[in-house]
Amino acid sequence: MQNNIRGGNYVSTWNLKDISKEQLVQLEERYGLDAIEASIFIRRGITAGKDILFFLEDDLRFQQSPFSFTGMEEAVDRINDAIEGKEKILIFGDKDVDGVTATTVLYDYLVSEGADVRYRLPQGNEAYGLSMEAVDSFAADYGSLIITVDCGISNIAEVAHAAELGLEVIVTDHHEPQEALPSPAIILDPKCPGLVHRNFFKDISGCAVAYKLVSALRFSKSGWYKQPVTLLDVIPEGGAIQVNCLKTRNLFPTSGILTERIDASTGAESSAIPSFLNGQLIAVWDRDTVEGLLRQSFFSGADFELHDIRRLISELVPSFASMPLAKLKDMSKIAKYGNHPPTQIGSLYNIFVTYAQMDLKRKLPELGAQEEKDMQLVALAAVADIMPLRNENRIFIKNALTSINEGRIRPGLLEIMACQDLLGKKVTSKELGWVLTPCLNAPGRLGQSALTASLFNEKDLKERERIAGKIRDCNEQRKQLSLDAEGYTTLQAKASVQQHGGKFCLVIDERINKGITGSVASKIAERYDIPTMVVTFVEGTAVGSMRSARGVNVSDFLNRMDGLFISHGGHVNAGGFSFQRERLSEFEDAASKLAQTLELGEAKSDSYDIDANIPPNYLTPELLKISDRMEPFGDGNPPLLFQSKGVKVARASTMGRGERLHLKLLLDCGKYMWPAIFWGEGERLHRDFDVGDRLDLLYHVERNYFNGTLTPQLMIEDLRKSPQETYIAQELLK
Repeated sequence: MQNNIRGGNYVSTWNLKDISKEQLVQLEERYGLDAIEASIFIRRGITAGKDILFFLEDDLRFQQSPFSFTGMEEAVDRINDAIEGKEKILIFGDKDVDGVTATTVLYDYLVSEGADVRYRLPQGNEAYGLSMEAVDSFAADYGSLIITVDCGISNIAEVAHAAELGLEVIVTDHHEPQEALPSPAIILDPKCPGLVHRNFFKDISGCAVAYKLVSALRFSKSGWYKQPVTLLDVIPEGGAIQVNCLKTRNLFPTSGILTERIDASTGAESSAIPSFLNGQLIAVWDRDTVEGLLRQSFFSGADFELHDIRRLISELVPSFASMPLAKLKDMSKIAKYGNHPPTQIGSLYNIFVTYAQMDLKRKLPELGAQEEKDMQLVALAAVADIMPLRNENRIFIKNALTSINEGRIRPGLLEIMACQDLLGKKVTSKELGWVLTPCLNAPGRLGQSALTASLFNEKDLKERERIAGKIRDCNEQRKQLSLDAEGYTTLQAKASVQQHGGKFCLVIDERINKGITGSVASKIAERYDIPTMVVTFVEGTAVGSMRSARGVNVSDFLNRMDGLFISHGGHVNAGGFSFQRERLSEFEDAASKLAQTLELGEAKSDSYDIDANIPPNYLTPELLKISDRMEPFGDGNPPLLFQSKGVKVARASTMGRGERLHLKLLLDCGKYMWPAIFWGEGERLHRDFDVGDRLDLLYHVERNYFNGTLTPQLMIEDLRKSPQETYIAQELLK
C-alpha cells in the first residue's frame, strides 16, 4: 500500500507492504512471535529460519566454525610451534578501530600464552598495510613469524620480501583480494575463493577473522583438535535399516552425509558404509542400540568401535541419559530453524559440537571471560567497519551489548565509555557506532594509532584513564579538522559534481588532514548520493579515500586503476589508496574517464518503507521491547520505522538555534503521552499543523536519557496532518 504525502513543498512516499494472514500466522506459531514482530520480519523479507535465527538467538554456538578456513589448522600449528619454540612474533595491524581491535584480540591471547610477541601499527604518515621497513626491522631483530590483521591481502611484494629474509607470514584479513595472492603465506581471508567453505558468511570484520584464529588456537587445547570423528546414526525401518554417516575434523564436517537404506534384498556386501567407517573414531547416540541394529542386521562381520556420546553428555546434562535421539532432535533450537539436514544425524552433529565446546570450557574455566572480553572488541569492529548486521555479526554484537549493559566491561573500553558519559546508560549499536567508534578512530586518523592500542593493552588503571583523556582530546581535534575540511571542500565538491554530470565527485585539497579523507568522502557521498573520492598530500605522496553510493563497488573501481597506485585496498563500500604526487594529472584523468562508465543504481528519494502500522491506543512502551529484539541496528538492518495515524498533538514548540529549528511535541495516544522530536523541521509548526490537530506519523522509538532519567520518546521521520475521516473513525471506535 502506498500513500503519496504532501507536506510543505516536497512529496514523500510511504510504503506499507501488504502481507498475507497465512504467512503471518505461520511465523507466529513456528517462532513464538507476536503479530507485530511477525509482520516486521515478513515486510523485511526475513522469513527463512536460517535468517530468523540470528534475530531471535544470541548463543555463541551459532557462530561459524573457525575451521571453515582451509588454512586454519596450518595457522594454528605454526603459531603453537612459535610459542613453544620461543620465536619472536610480530602482529602487524591497521590504525583504524577494526585494525586496533584485531591486533588487541590476537595480542591478548599470545601474551596470555607466554609468547614472545610485539605489535606494530602504522604511525604518523606511514601507509596502510605491511611495509618493507617493518619487515626489514623485524628480520634485523631476529624475528621469524609475522601475522597481519585487517591487512596483508594486497601486500604481495612485502610478503615475498619477508620470505627472502627467512620470515614466515600468516595473513588474516577481510578485504577483497587482487588477482594474485601473497605468497608464500598462510591466508585466512573470507573474501578469497577456495580458501573458505562455500557457505561461509563472508562479510565479517578483520577483528572477527583474528577472533576466529584465537578461537581455533584455544580449541587446539582440546582433545578433539585434529581428531577425525565419524558420526553414525542407525534407524530401523521395518525389516531394514537406514544408516547415516557424517565425517568431521575439528568439529567441522569434512564430507557430505552418506545415507544408505539396507535390507535383506540389497545386503551389506555392496554397502559403502564399512569402507567409509574404516579406521575412524565412530561416535553414536546409545551405543548398545546402534551396535545391536548393525550386528543383527547386515554387518555382523564388521568390527566397529563405537563411542557413546550419550554417556559423555549425560555427565554434563544428566536428564539426557535416557532420551532417544529423535526426542532431542525435536527439542533442538537449530532444528527449529531448519539449520541442519532433516535426518537425525544433523541433530547428533549439533549435540556433538555442543558437548565438545562445553567440555573445553569445563577444562578451561577462564575461557568464558576471555571470549566475553574479545566479543566487545569484535562488536566495535563490526560497527566501525560498517559490516552488514546479518548472520553471526548479530550474535557478536548482541553478546557484547549484553555484557556491557550488565557491567562486565573490558579494561580500556570502560575508561573511554566513562569519558563519553555512557556508564550507567543502556548501550545499543547506536552508541557503539555514533559515540565510541568515532572517538576510538580519532587517534589513528591523526597518526597516533598507538594511543588506542595502548588503551586496550595497558594494565594500570590510572594510565588507562590518562590515555582515554588523550583519545577524547584527539576526537575533539578530529571534529575541528572535519569542520575545517567542510569549508575547504564545499565549493570544489559542487563544481566536481557538475563536471562529472552528477555521477561522481573528486575533491583534491592539500589542506585536508590525511586522517579524515574517509569521513570527508562519506559526507560528500551522503550529500550528493554519488561515489566520491577525496585526495590530499603528504610530502611527495597523494593519499585518499573513496566512498560508495548507489551500488558502486569501490574495490572494483580502485582495481581498475591499479597501475597508478603505490597501494590500495578496501571493501565494496569503502577504500583507500596512495600514489606519487607527480602522477596527479594522470590520476585525475583516469578517475574521470572511469567515472563516465559508472552505472549508478537508483537514487535516494523521500520514500519510506514502513515496518508496521500501530494504532494510537497500541502505542505503548512495549514497542521498545520489539525494537530491542530487532537490535542491533545498522547496515542491512535499519531501525524499525512505525506508522501511526490520527495522533493528537497535545503540546508543540520549537527548540535549537540558527536557521533550522527542531520540533518538540507531546503526543496524546490515549493510554500514553509520548514526547517526540523532529530534527530540523521547526518550520512545520503553524504551517502544516497546530496544537490540537491530529497527525499521521512515521517514527522510531528510542530511550532518552536526561539528568539520569530515562524516558521513552519518538524520533519522527515524517508527518502530515491527518485526513478528517481518520480521527472521526477512531473516535467512533473508542
